[in-house]
Amino acid sequence: MTSLRIGPVVLGGNVFGWTADQDETFAVLDAFVEGGGTAIDTADVYSEWIEGNSGGDSEELIGRWLASRGARDRVEVHTKVAMSAARPGLSAANIAAAVDDSLRRLQTDHVDLYYAHQDDEAVEPEEYVAAFDALVKAGKVREVGASNFTAERLGGALDLAEREGLTPFTVAQDQWNLVERDIEGALVPTLRDRGLVELPYSSLASGFLTGKYRPGQDVESARAGKASAYLEKSGSADLLTALDEVAEAHSTSVTAVSLAWLRAQTMVGAPIASARTVDHVQPLLDSALVTLTDDEVARLSTASAALS
Repeated sequence: MTSLRIGPVVLGGNVFGWTADQDETFAVLDAFVEGGGTAIDTADVYSEWIEGNSGGDSEELIGRWLASRGARDRVEVHTKVAMSAARPGLSAANIAAAVDDSLRRLQTDHVDLYYAHQDDEAVEPEEYVAAFDALVKAGKVREVGASNFTAERLGGALDLAEREGLTPFTVAQDQWNLVERDIEGALVPTLRDRGLVELPYSSLASGFLTGKYRPGQDVESARAGKASAYLEKSGSADLLTALDEVAEAHSTSVTAVSLAWLRAQTMVGAPIASARTVDHVQPLLDSALVTLTDDEVARLSTASAALS
């Protein structure tokens, strides 16, 4: 099990250096921490997909904010290795070099949680499990996590760590939300059986589960195309209606209810959600105040399962 404090929601840093510039990033981080947030998620690959960016942009902005606010002791910092074009894969040499790059950009001597951003079948688990263990022993990393692993590969890495007395993965990060539930088949039972905590990404389905995407409405957003595609699914209107009615019953937002549904799921420590502006921060924090009834969780789950 993890010893991280995490908090009720983890602030996703994928938008920093992409749709949020430095001023917006600093304002969002200030609002998140002032509102009680305690954990920030980023990755070395954010946001190399934007022309002119080379990756590490989000980490650099977070690092500048940490230094300017003297806030390192107030938040947990989570980052990742494996997907960056400059530092790809999970070889021991790459992990060692990548963490030093991340620490430099983040302006800190350690990260609280360091993920394998994706599996690397070209590298034997013995190599990357030992490499992560070395980072923990060196004090550069507190805990390690696995993102986008299959249940089989994750279980194998955990068995290896236990057998060799090495640092195990304690946290998983995977896509999970009301419209993307594939991990519930094999991975969630593995997490439950092995005592890992899940921190789901894409918890608001690129903004669709905020409720702002409706038939006939245009939303100006870099992720509008992906979010709007969910409207084409059969059953999406019924899910939005269920979200609206549950949100009204709790006098809160659809965003808060969508995140509260995730928090109600077995093994979820906290959902990861991003905020491009300060106005987007409060609904994320509000989700901590929402406790859904069993009937509400079941209603949303049923409406979600009907999507096709």
